[in-house]
Amino acid sequence: MIKYNLKCKCKKTFESWFSSSSEFDYLKRKKLINCIYCNSTSIEKSIMSPNLPSKSNKNISKIKLEKETKNQLLNLRKYIEKNCRDVGANFAQEARSIFYDKKTSKGIYGSATNEETKELLEEGIEVSTVPWVKKNEN
Repeated sequence: MIKYNLKCKCKKTFESWFSSSSEFDYLKRKKLINCIYCNSTSIEKSIMSPNLPSKSNKNISKIKLEKETKNQLLNLRKYIEKNCRDVGANFAQEARSIFYDKKTSKGIYGSATNEETKELLEEGIEVSTVPWVKKNEN
């Protein structure tokens, strides 16, 4: 599909889509393209430039997004470290202890295997997996 800016003899411009440039030429020859304002068939294509994003702009945007995401994850890590207790590899055991013994806790964080995480969720224990960005990665 191709979009053309079209100009009528009445000096109005409008846009229309065509399957190809040759389709436009064919429809124009057959006088099947009409101005949407005055219904005239005296239509010409206007000069258009394609709207193509440059590769460098895409790369800059991607790098900026990655940096922003890393900053957000780093801020999340700082918040967790400040407000929760690190239980390391004992995370699953500590989570169960809090859940089943009805202990109050300011929150815990640590590591668990995929299997341990799945079991905790099946037991109804709410856990979340957070990407742990290294502090020096930013």
